[in-house]
This record gives sequence, structure tokens and C-alpha cells, in this order.
Amino acid sequence: MQQPMQRRTFLAGTATAALASPVRADTWPSRPIKLVAPFAPGGGSDFTSRLIAEKLSARLGQTMIVENKPGAGGNLGAEVAIKSPADGYTYLTISGSYAINSILHKPSFDSLNDIVAIGQFTDEPTVFTVNPSVPAKTLEELVALCKREPGKLSYGSSGPGGLLHLGTEFFLDAAGIKATHVPYRGTALALSDLLAGNLQILTGGTTTMLPYIKSGKVRGLAISSRTRLAAAPDIPSYGEQGYPTLDFNLWHGMIGPKGIPADIVYRMNTELDAVLRSPEVSGRLAADGVLAVGGTPEAFMTTIRAEVARWQTFIQRTGLKLE
Repeated sequence: MQQPMQRRTFLAGTATAALASPVRADTWPSRPIKLVAPFAPGGGSDFTSRLIAEKLSARLGQTMIVENKPGAGGNLGAEVAIKSPADGYTYLTISGSYAINSILHKPSFDSLNDIVAIGQFTDEPTVFTVNPSVPAKTLEELVALCKREPGKLSYGSSGPGGLLHLGTEFFLDAAGIKATHVPYRGTALALSDLLAGNLQILTGGTTTMLPYIKSGKVRGLAISSRTRLAAAPDIPSYGEQGYPTLDFNLWHGMIGPKGIPADIVYRMNTELDAVLRSPEVSGRLAADGVLAVGGTPEAFMTTIRAEVARWQTFIQRTGLKLE
């Protein structure tokens, strides 16, 4: 899913709608902009939202306020943002969980047709980690342990139906093993229990997990990037351990309610791309193994649609349901 930074190829097919809008794009933005983050504070998604908002504020000349609204698997915040006026002053940070929510949570909005894509922020590998007390140094050893004692080990997630939940289930299904799911309200809470030894397994993004792996507080067994990362050269990929299809990454991006004038979408996308191209932001993200993506609204919408199709296939095949 990793994509190189793309130059602007914005399609102006909605120009007529933009001219008919009561919002004047030439004076936008004239007041603060809200970025709804449907996640609990303290996790990688919150960090990414605040980093992007800070840099966009400087470029747009107006404050971009991050408003955390966790709940309902991310649908609480999503509903607030997507049902807001399409005036260019409310946006939503989404992650891979957004694609899953459209299938499992049955939101009150159309996840594909009630939105306009602005641009993709990042593509971040996930790391499968265990508490050091777990007697497994490799995925092979963990699989053998789980087969001897099915369901004994517990794994955490940022919430039922989220990407970290389904990503772990994706691995368990591929390996033919079972572990007990313990959902939390956010990755930070699950991480606290992993560090305390109350939880044995946690899949998390590199931004969140690498500092604890490097300090020896948790053990990284696999990473979802196709090759090993320079930021974590000792962690083997799923592919090199016999699981080539486990390339699910945490991605983040920005969408808004359908109907935002095309030239405002273009301006926001252009400024976002500039933020992601800046050495300060791209370098800071790369230090955590995260790729700054950027690109056009159309490219991001293609990613969203592909992710919805991918998880729909998995959920239908396995019959997975929310607990």
C-alpha cells in the first residue's frame, strides 16, 4: 500500500458545483478549522493528527483544532464530521479502521459516497509484539505455544472491529491458532497492560511500539512492511517468516463531508502535500518507520475503496463478528 509522493493531477470535474456553493473559496479559511480525530488521545493516530494539524495551521494562516471523539469503533467522531456542513471547516482523520467500520459497525452514513477524500497522510507498518515473559522469540515459537495451549494467551486491541483487532485476527487465521481478544478504548490503554504483563500480545504501529521494543520492555516478533525497516532492522517481516499476505499497515488520511467546494479541496490537498514533502515532517515520520504518502484526492479514494473490499472479503470468509 506504500505509494511515492505524487505531483498534483487534481481533476476539476466538480467546478460547477464549487461555483454554486455559498462558500467563497477565495476567502477561505477565515476562521479556525476543526480536524476530528475519532481516537483516544495518546496513541499513534492522535500523534499523527496533531503533527499534521500544527503544520497545516501555519500554512493556512488559521488554527486547525484537533478534537478527539473516540467511541463506537471510530464511528462517533466520523458521524460528527461527515454530517457537518460541507463548508471546508470540518474534516476527519481516518485510519485503516475506517474501512472495517463500514462493514462491521453499520454506520449511519455511507462510508464511501458521503465523503470527499482530501489526501493520505501516512502509511505505517504494524509490529506484532509480546510481553518479554512470553517464552517465544519468533513467530514460529509463538504459533507452537498457541497450538499447545489454545486461547491461553491474550491479545489486546484499540477496540473491537478496529484494524489492530482484525489485523491480529488475520494473523491468527493464517497461522491456524487461537488467542483471547481483550478490547480496550485506545491503543495506549492496551499498551499499559502489555507493559504491566497483564496482556501477552499486542499489535501496534511503529510510532507507538518501536520505543518500547528498543528499550527491551516488549519484544517485536514481526513487522508488516514487505522488507525490514531501517528504523527496526532486527524485526523480521511477516513475509520472511512464511506469511506473505500479512502486509496490513496502519494508514492515516483526511476526508471531509461530501460537497466541499472543489477549489477548497484542491487548496487543502496542496497544502497537505507540501507539509508531507517537508524534510521536517517526512524525516520525523521516517525515524519511526512511517512513510509520508501525500498524493491526490483521487489516489486516496482509491486506497479507501481497496481497503473496504479487502476487509469485506476477510470478514465474509471468516464470519467474524463483534464481541
